[in-house]
Amino acid sequence: MKVLVTGTEGYLGCLLAPELLRHGHDVVGVDTGYYKNGWLFNGLDASARTLAKDIRDIAEADLDGVDAIVHMAELSNDPLGQLAPDVTYKVNHLGSVRLAQLAKAAGVQRFVYMSSCSVYGVADGTVDETSPVNPQTAYAECKTMVERDLAPMADDDFSPTFMRNATAYGASPRMRFDIVLNNLAGLAWTTKRIAMTSDGTPWRPLVHGLDIAKALVCTLEAPREAVHNQVFNVGHSDHNYRVREIAETVGAVFPGCEVTFGDSGGDNRSYRVNFDKIASQLPGYSSDWNAERGARQLYEVFSAIDLDGETFTGRGHTRLKQLEHLIRTKQLDADLFWTTPSAVNATPEHAPANGGQDQ
Repeated sequence: MKVLVTGTEGYLGCLLAPELLRHGHDVVGVDTGYYKNGWLFNGLDASARTLAKDIRDIAEADLDGVDAIVHMAELSNDPLGQLAPDVTYKVNHLGSVRLAQLAKAAGVQRFVYMSSCSVYGVADGTVDETSPVNPQTAYAECKTMVERDLAPMADDDFSPTFMRNATAYGASPRMRFDIVLNNLAGLAWTTKRIAMTSDGTPWRPLVHGLDIAKALVCTLEAPREAVHNQVFNVGHSDHNYRVREIAETVGAVFPGCEVTFGDSGGDNRSYRVNFDKIASQLPGYSSDWNAERGARQLYEVFSAIDLDGETFTGRGHTRLKQLEHLIRTKQLDADLFWTTPSAVNATPEHAPANGGQDQ
């Protein structure tokens, strides 16, 4: 199967592409390159050929011969959505719907969309795929709108599938430290202290990045009728944690780490998610990781590379900091398009003096 994956240079995309290649698929990546300098360690045995392209610029010709698309490339997390909500809607909602429309017109048979359990927002009890959505942020609102707009496109020739991932964690060469377990692990390693400003009572479902990659591979290889126009929560029902449990689990793995908590307040999102559907209806899927195993994996990686505080807090591994830098230095315009041509495509007389590289 020829699979086009958007976001192959991202935190999860760089884990997925090698898995698809190992399963014998022909993989083409698309990535605009916002986070190229976010490389933490050498942990890949394969990578996909990747087009340097914004998803808003993808043309139907780019989809020639493609059998399936895994769409991961969006502005990825709530702080980014608050930084530029109008652009978030243009990229995450309109850009994703446009890509699906192009895919359908080009004869692409499967379209796997990376949604999020954040669509549930604040919820009492445990939610599943049939529960009402209650998005609290621009990021989550866009996820719900893409699901809403793509579902009616399903027909005999076009099969969308919606993967509502739990909050991701775990080691990736394109590391992110702006998601909860990874952030707490970085604090535990670099400061030996996790000082929560809240009481840590909200619930979060967690899923390892490799389990997400596994779910995507299983979706592409499943019989069409098993995934056609289906929504799957991606994770495991035993892996709903209170935020304080996540902090305590990480603190126990990292020697000498002190864990403290504050008063209730701050982020009000709290939801527990049922993952029985993916376990029972997606052939071949199982969740292989839990929070403790993921924390130990991060401890081993940090030990191997001797992670320092500057790397942990730097912009290379925090989405908001990196985009703010690119905007401040005018490498990106207000709509988050690159303002300078690629050094590869520039003619010599117009090539930028620094080779187009982020200094």
